[in-house]
Amino acid sequence: MTELVHLQVADGVATITLDSPHNKNALSQQLTGELLEHLEAAGADDEVRVIVVRSALEVFCSGADLSEATTVGMGVGAQRMVDVQRAIVANPKPVIARVAGAVRAGGIGIVAAADISISGESATFALTEVRLGLAAATISLTVLPRLTDRAAGYTFLTGSGFDALEAARFGLLTLTVPDDDLDAAVGAVLEAVLKGVPQGLQETKKLLNRELLADIDARGKDLAELSASLFGSSAAQQAMLDFLNRRKS
Repeated sequence: MTELVHLQVADGVATITLDSPHNKNALSQQLTGELLEHLEAAGADDEVRVIVVRSALEVFCSGADLSEATTVGMGVGAQRMVDVQRAIVANPKPVIARVAGAVRAGGIGIVAAADISISGESATFALTEVRLGLAAATISLTVLPRLTDRAAGYTFLTGSGFDALEAARFGLLTLTVPDDDLDAAVGAVLEAVLKGVPQGLQETKKLLNRELLADIDARGKDLAELSASLFGSSAAQQAMLDFLNRRKS
């Protein structure tokens, strides 16, 4: 089986790269499983001071794997999405998301869960769940705390796309930079974070994420069950099949 998520450690930085070109980094069970394994490994590695999550593709993440959702269901997948967000929020190491390309639906949960998210200006975002008879249930755990109330209402209810500058203004992103400056901007933040003493970084992250982590633990299971039930509904199944058929044509 071809690995869909890669882990590389160098100079105190663990780089976790999403690399599933056949479905544009959709959140399949295999991809989320490998992502969880690498997050755990990086968090436990004393050589690692900070973690970067990025994509090898021109797309950061296309959201849920709809082909999987219409065949095997989302009982496992919905809980995995909660687990991925928790693994980022609770990781003892700071997590930086390097965002380039399209980010859709569940992928926005990864961006929101990261401690710092930096994007190139051409990146695009959309919470498209409502257009498939779904709700952004599991990722609401991390996305809603980042967004202003008005931005949440607009993005969740319309499913309309928004650009990286808007994403920063809404609170989803830490920083938006010209595409050519993305790696330099990530590098500058890494350099700054690496100046921190590991104990200071770990304890500071705990302070920052205490309430967010408590909410994930309190409501994550219920929201995963809600998400799975919505994915399994006849309305969502038909909408997803229609979408997949349009994409093939």
